[in-house]
Amino acid sequence: MSEDMRPSWTQRIQEIGVSLPAVAAPVAAYVPAIRTGSLVYTSGQVPIVDGALAATGKVGGDVSPEEAKQHARTCALNALAAVDALVGLDSVVRIVKVVGFVASADGFTGQPAVINGASELFGEIFGEAGQHARSAVGVSELPLGAPVEVEIIVEVD
Repeated sequence: MSEDMRPSWTQRIQEIGVSLPAVAAPVAAYVPAIRTGSLVYTSGQVPIVDGALAATGKVGGDVSPEEAKQHARTCALNALAAVDALVGLDSVVRIVKVVGFVASADGFTGQPAVINGASELFGEIFGEAGQHARSAVGVSELPLGAPVEVEIIVEVD
């Protein structure tokens, strides 16, 4: 789709009633997002809200799968904020790949449903351009004790 034919993603976000947060400050030696060619890679984003981690714990234990799905949505918004700060949200051509990590209690196998919180948000905002390849991985621990972390690869013009 040509740039002049593509909808305004900034306008679409407003239409669905969400807003991008401020870019979360890195907690170690990295940048929130980097561009190479026509791709933007974000660093892993945890559910930071207003500068603080929204939850800690393991999914299927301290954190319910439903709560974790909402946290994955927050992670996705944080990732989009990093993209927006680097290149502008309206330069997004498509979401290429989503990688989600879920801090999982023993025996928890619902990682794909948790990461749907991010995937469904990308569909709401970008429609067909939000369809992406994806990995949903269960891990024993995440930075700061976060229950979920999401990183994305985005094609931009």
